[in-house]
Amino acid sequence: MLDIIVSFHLPLAVAYEKILTAFADPTRRALLEDLRAGPMPVARLAERHPVSRPAVSQHLKVLEAAGLVTAEARGTARFYRVRPQGLAPLRAYLDEIWGDVLQAFADEVDKQMEQDDAGTRDQDN
Repeated sequence: MLDIIVSFHLPLAVAYEKILTAFADPTRRALLEDLRAGPMPVARLAERHPVSRPAVSQHLKVLEAAGLVTAEARGTARFYRVRPQGLAPLRAYLDEIWGDVLQAFADEVDKQMEQDDAGTRDQDN
């Protein structure tokens, strides 16, 4: 699954790494939370946070590079919106890890059951 290509043309491993890096910053997470309500221009986003407008623009560029938001020019303003499929690479990665964990757990349970069954057979003999 790690070799699939996501819709914005990044290998999955690179894509989820960019997403995790983007989420690492609390300002970027707050910007994503703001954008959940709908598209907003940089100026409006900057008003809502204690960082400069250029800093907000830089954070938005990181989010855009990670595939989490898209930008649209409307006159002189750039409106940003959440990209719904942006979390797909991270979700795929987490699903793969979780699948591996569950399989390992099931294998261990089967192994323990076989050992218990073998021990019971030895006691019966």
